[in-house]
Amino acid sequence: MGNILNEIRRPIEIPLSRKLLNSTLLFMLGIILGIISKLLDTTLSNSLPYYLEILDLKNFFSRMGVWIFLAVVISLYSKSPIRSAINVFLFFVGMVGGYYLYTILIAGFFPKSYMTIWIGITVISPLLAFVCWYAKGKGIISISTASIIFIFISRQSFTFGFWYFDISYIINCYFG
Repeated sequence: MGNILNEIRRPIEIPLSRKLLNSTLLFMLGIILGIISKLLDTTLSNSLPYYLEILDLKNFFSRMGVWIFLAVVISLYSKSPIRSAINVFLFFVGMVGGYYLYTILIAGFFPKSYMTIWIGITVISPLLAFVCWYAKGKGIISISTASIIFIFISRQSFTFGFWYFDISYIINCYFG
């Protein structure tokens, strides 16, 4: 099985110190983005600076598509499928941990159902990252994996119907 996977994409070996540094930085990035996301959720839009109101980061970070996109980017640019799984898992642990620690400790509530969903996503993220890593390789398996990722991210960004195709976020945000 290893030979087949190595034909799709070969892992690159990096020193242990760099592995630890990269994983630590991704974990910290997850914490920071989780806290920023929750901070924006708990702040009134009109009390934010004007440029942040216009960028609408509050709604941007509350959509699942941005987190999926970041996980795919982390996965594709990791040096091996195992590193990909570890990096994405640590990113999600940091993001979910930061988000819900802020929710519980600062905002003062405990959203059990949403927390359970995000913990579930965090638990399966290493497996999905492992598979996604091969999307940057060669061959039919790589093309198929990349196509599935593209379809899934497109589904997060666009609304499809029998007679229509629509950009879901921009239209809803500014004209809906």
